[in-house]
Parts: sequence; structure tokens; C-alpha cells
Amino acid sequence: MTNIHLEPLGSGMEIFVSDSYHFSTDTILLADFSQPSAGRRCVDLGTGCGTIPLLWLKQTANLRVTAVEIQEDACALLQRSVAHNHLEEQLTVLHADLRELKGVLPFGAFDTVACNPPYKPGGTGLLNPADAKMLARHESACTLNDICQTAAALLQFGGRFCICQRPERLPDVTESMRRFGIEPKRLRLVQQRKTKAPKLFLLEGRRGGKRGFLDVLPTLFIENGDGGFSQEMLAIYGDYKRRYL
Repeated sequence: MTNIHLEPLGSGMEIFVSDSYHFSTDTILLADFSQPSAGRRCVDLGTGCGTIPLLWLKQTANLRVTAVEIQEDACALLQRSVAHNHLEEQLTVLHADLRELKGVLPFGAFDTVACNPPYKPGGTGLLNPADAKMLARHESACTLNDICQTAAALLQFGGRFCICQRPERLPDVTESMRRFGIEPKRLRLVQQRKTKAPKLFLLEGRRGGKRGFLDVLPTLFIENGDGGFSQEMLAIYGDYKRRYL
């Protein structure tokens, strides 16, 4: 890993990142969308450098979070963040393949599962020669079905699974959720500005939920009409340094 350094997440929380393992606006938005309430048991699948678990714990200290990651270097980086923020009692880093969690984590025991998955299906697009970036962008280590199947196994009945993806993959995500008994219940589109098409969606499903109702939330606009950041985006980022927006 190169260029390892600390980035602020606000409220005194800091995260170690590197050239290979860092985060984007999508990660911040998913963390906000999936924020668990106090006392919940949560899992972040494919956590990378651990941004989502750290942001969860920044907002709600009384959580028990497991961060699952297949890449050893990313786990080592997150372990440094855990120690730096004194979160050893709240955040467990698990170096594991999310497809092989049976017997490693208790199935049916978690309230919330989140995943910021690879956006590109396997076998599409140009592959990045850097393994870390390829795994983050392409379904080479796991598929969407793998992710939804694992989320369904981990969740208790009624538990929440939250994911973000590109809009063109919305049919794939809803189909995969339903295949494994997760019913889509809450959807939000994200647009850069009103003149642009949505670039992202945030979707929450419920394990064992009934079909028939999807709550489509108002679109989240990243920019306001003047080209600056919208008030909602600024509220989501809070005291996180705005230069990273």
C-alpha cells in the first residue's frame, strides 16, 4: 500500500486510507441511508477501508458492527482505524470471503446488512490491473447474487439490507433481492443536478417482507441550482471536510 494517511470523518472520527483503499461520495450516501438505530447488530459486506462502519459508529456509538473484507491489506488498514478511534469493543474486522461466512458469523442474527458492491458485472468493461481496484469495480470476487444470498442468510426476519448501485442495474438488484427472500421497501435516486439523469440509487430491502409497497423517496440532489452543494448534502456530510465532496 502507498500513501497511507488519515482522513477526517467528522466529530473527531478519522480513517486510514491509501491509494488503493479509500472512499467516495457513494459510500457516504449509503452510510447515511442505512444508518442503524442504537443497540443494533450490523454487518458491512466488502467494507474496504471501513468507511461505512466508522460513519455508523460516529452517529450511533451503541452498535455492534462486523466489517467483512476479503482483501488482507484493507483489513489491516481498517484495524489501524479501529485502534486509532478506540473502537475495539464496537467494531470487529473479519478477513473473509463473504460467500463463506457459514459457521463464521451467526446466520439470522443481524438487524442491518449493508454493501457498496462492485458496479460492473463480471466480464464487462476494461479491467483495472490493480487487484484492489478491480475487486472494487467488477464482480470478479463475488456476484450480486452472492451478496444478496449472504445478506439474506445473515439477517433476522424483518432485518434491513441496504445497497447502492448504478440505475441501469436496478432490475438486477430487485430480482436478486427477491430471489433470496428480501423484499425492496425503500428507494432513493441520486442526481448530480436537476438537468442530469440519476447516477445512483439507494435501496433498502426487508428480509421476509411482503410484496406490494415500495416507498420511493424524493430524489437526492448533490448540487443546488447555483452549482454549489445542496443543503441536504451538506447536512449528510456534517462537519466532514467539504473539500472532499
